[in-house]
This record gives sequence, structure tokens and C-alpha cells, in this order.
Amino acid sequence: MHPDIHLALHHARAAELRVEAGAQSPVRTRPAHSLRTRLGWTLIEVGLRLATRPGTAAAAH
Repeated sequence: MHPDIHLALHHARAAELRVEAGAQSPVRTRPAHSLRTRLGWTLIEVGLRLATRPGTAAAAH
């Protein structure tokens, strides 16, 4: 078999598998990303509050 034919068959099968995987996997929506972003910023805010609280070792330096 010629390498170009083998590569074309590989690409065709890969495309079929992607379609099958897309049909079986749940659709990801944007709100999951925004929830992750809000949670991340909340954790950063809490960490900054803890680090800058008067009387802590970080504020004493």
C-alpha cells in the first residue's frame, strides 16, 4: 500500500472516530468555565485577605 493512501485512510478513520466521540460525549457549555473562573478569583481574594490581615506573620514583615 502506498504511504499516501495509508495516510488518507488514517485521516478518514480519525474523522469517523471524532464524530462518534462527539455524539457520545456530553456537550460542554460556557457556564462551567465561568464558574471555574469565579471560583478561582474567589480563592485568590480569600488568600489575599488572609495574607494582608493585620497581626499575621505576612503583614508583620
